[in-house]
Amino acid sequence: MQVILIGLLAIAFLGAGLVNAIGAPAQRESFVRWGYPAWWCRVTGGLEISGALLIALPATRLVGLLLGFAIVLAAVATVVRRREFSHLVPLGIFTVLLGLKVFLT
Repeated sequence: MQVILIGLLAIAFLGAGLVNAIGAPAQRESFVRWGYPAWWCRVTGGLEISGALLIALPATRLVGLLLGFAIVLAAVATVVRRREFSHLVPLGIFTVLLGLKVFLT
């Protein structure tokens, strides 16, 4: 179960990171709408990709999990502040996966 959770977390953060790092126009527009500079999607993507890599490696997993929690917390705060509650569903999935990993450790 641990290996599956770690894999899911790494894949989820990697996927989200790639989407943000590519920075398609719609992605950049979302970040601007949320009050961030357009290029901030690339910073977020880089952090998410870094988190995925850190989670995947046993020696750095705890740091990766902490980074993942920080990313998700910032994202939740942003979408709640901007009242874009539809974004809470994918963030909830990240939260459940992170919580399960911590709970089952």
